[in-house]
Amino acid sequence: MGITGSLTPDQLEFFHSQGYLVIESFASEDEIRGLRKRMDELLTQFDCSVSSIFSTKNQKNTTDNYFFESAEKISFFFEEKAFGDDGLLKQPKELSINKVGHALHELDPLYKEFTYSSNFSSLVSSLGYRRPVVMQSMYIFKQPGIGGEVVPHQDNSFVYTDPQSCTGLWIALEDTTTVNGCLWAIPGSHKNGLVRRFIRGETGVTFDQPSPSYEQKDFVSIEMKAGSLIAIHGDLIHQSFENLSPKSRHAYSLHVVESDGCKWAKDNWIQRENMPEPLYVLP
Repeated sequence: MGITGSLTPDQLEFFHSQGYLVIESFASEDEIRGLRKRMDELLTQFDCSVSSIFSTKNQKNTTDNYFFESAEKISFFFEEKAFGDDGLLKQPKELSINKVGHALHELDPLYKEFTYSSNFSSLVSSLGYRRPVVMQSMYIFKQPGIGGEVVPHQDNSFVYTDPQSCTGLWIALEDTTTVNGCLWAIPGSHKNGLVRRFIRGETGVTFDQPSPSYEQKDFVSIEMKAGSLIAIHGDLIHQSFENLSPKSRHAYSLHVVESDGCKWAKDNWIQRENMPEPLYVLP
């Protein structure tokens, strides 16, 4: 099948030089409304007696079988600060979830339809993918008051192929600002290459190198309107701070890799027998 790329030469030049690109009005108001409504339904059905905690600061110690099995399921992960000293939730489950992942795009019909739309195929085609596969999808809540910090990282650390091929696609479902925890990035940092990997072994997961220290002055804030998408190079250093505001910051995030000529690393945290269905296949 033929796919027409949607990015202009100027947009591609910006992405390759800066390591990211914001595209406004990528998702329509109706699409945003539908995704959020469907997530409300999934949360209502969710039995919070079976769950896990997600943390980018201490994931080694909070990783369990529930996390590993989520690669091919729709699973729910709580914020670290969702529980009191008594081990009980301090507020309703709907305001306590950090994210839902990691196979929404495969298992939920609405999210699959949105992910496999021509909008995504055209965008990914512009970036040069021939047989792109979405390896994970996440609905991220960034809850009011307790939305956890996401420390500086590179997506290729977690979603690694040889050669490296990951691109993050992150859609704002609400306005994101410096107040409610928008993304921050170091422009051009992708040119320095991958600094460490997140590896799964017999005893669990760990990074193969300590985290470098970064100067906050090198980061720029990336505020986005609801419906905007940011494409993130797999080696770009990016982060977000805690959300201490009274407003949430919902987003839908995908990580795409090339399956034509790129080998999925066997020591990635995601380990599965079969790759997901590709977005498209070029001859």
